[in-house]
Amino acid sequence: MFQTKYAGSIYETLANRLTWEKEFLQAVREVFLSIEPVIAEDPEIEQNAILERLVEPDRQIQFRVAWLNDAGNVEIHRGYRVEFNSAIGPYKGGLRFHSSVNPSILKFLGFEQTYKNSLTGLWLGGAKGGSNFDPHGRSNGEVMRFCQAFITELYHYIGQNKDVPAGDIGVGAREIGYMFGQYKRLANEFTGVMTGKGPDFGGSLGRTEATGYGLCYYVQEVLGRLHGDSFEGKTVSVSGSGNVAIFTVEKAAELGAKVVTMSDSSGYIYDANGIDLDAVKKIKLERRGRIAEYANDHPTAQYVSDGHVWDVPCDIALPCATQNELDESDARTLISNGTRLVAEGANMPSTPEAIDAMRAADVIFCPGKAANAGGVAVSGLEMTQDSQRLPWTFEEVDERLHRIMVQIVDRSLTAASRYGLGDDLFDGANIAAFTRVYGAMIAQGVY
Repeated sequence: MFQTKYAGSIYETLANRLTWEKEFLQAVREVFLSIEPVIAEDPEIEQNAILERLVEPDRQIQFRVAWLNDAGNVEIHRGYRVEFNSAIGPYKGGLRFHSSVNPSILKFLGFEQTYKNSLTGLWLGGAKGGSNFDPHGRSNGEVMRFCQAFITELYHYIGQNKDVPAGDIGVGAREIGYMFGQYKRLANEFTGVMTGKGPDFGGSLGRTEATGYGLCYYVQEVLGRLHGDSFEGKTVSVSGSGNVAIFTVEKAAELGAKVVTMSDSSGYIYDANGIDLDAVKKIKLERRGRIAEYANDHPTAQYVSDGHVWDVPCDIALPCATQNELDESDARTLISNGTRLVAEGANMPSTPEAIDAMRAADVIFCPGKAANAGGVAVSGLEMTQDSQRLPWTFEEVDERLHRIMVQIVDRSLTAASRYGLGDDLFDGANIAAFTRVYGAMIAQGVY
């Protein structure tokens, strides 16, 4: 599996010690395999124990979150923050509120975040956090009390120059607002300690759209650079129906594509005429309903509860839902249907077997740490605006986002070319991100 003894031995030791942390091991294996040409070329990596240090978070924080629900009963949840690496800047990464949250998922997300943040070119380290609390179905009062209890425990460890959390699954503007308000009360200061805030109190215009828009800017640049092509006239399948998926659909359609699918945990919709995004926004953003409702008002649409969204033929597939949603069987279906490009809008949505199958079939594969970096890029831009106390227009933010995504494509292709890997965006992204992080670690000494 591994060509270098150093990478292989470190991974084997880690896998034997953390057998239950499947997602984390998957993320580490992906990066280690990609960066072997760099390891083989630079003996300082092993001499400075870079790999051993990279797979150990700087710190992992776990705490109890006790709060009162609307019935006056005490509920207990677990809170976490994994501060993974700060070699190139303060820790930066989202908070996820979902019943599936556990240390393995947060470690994999924090590990990935380190390299995603590196690719943006901004001075941001990597972290991730959250809780097994699920805000769905909770009243605003319950969400507020939980967020206040959560941040009361976490606020000791965060700060605009230490660790700057953002939103993720289950954490939107409402939750960020409640947590920011509680931090402000506890610390008695108004600083850019969180991103994803409302625009009237330090938030950035364009943050909600950033991951989806950035994904499309990335894909548009890849199509142009590799094939002199674009989204124009392409049929696109998108999974998911949260913010990332919604704004991916919006921007892809704006760039000339016809998006025909969206999904949630209950199933997917297929509309051969193209997704009516206004209807989806009403269902998912206003009513917080299920995607199945779409078919009720759209006679041309089909709702499928027992299939896979990737069964629908498409030119471009954009998985924007969750980790490991696209497996080898799905990949082979996409390949047989003639899909030319797959770009990850979610965090690690493709299994290793799926990635191997797509790359072997010469499908252009765009890894999430590069393709979905738009969200953290605009979070970094929000931090800049907070420091300056100077808000930018939507157009200014969007232009900067576009430029960052183009630069990520350039960095990835340059790194791939440097090591004789052709136009391999997958290995190129990992190499470009790793090179920046390990260089900073060596320069700063052992800590």
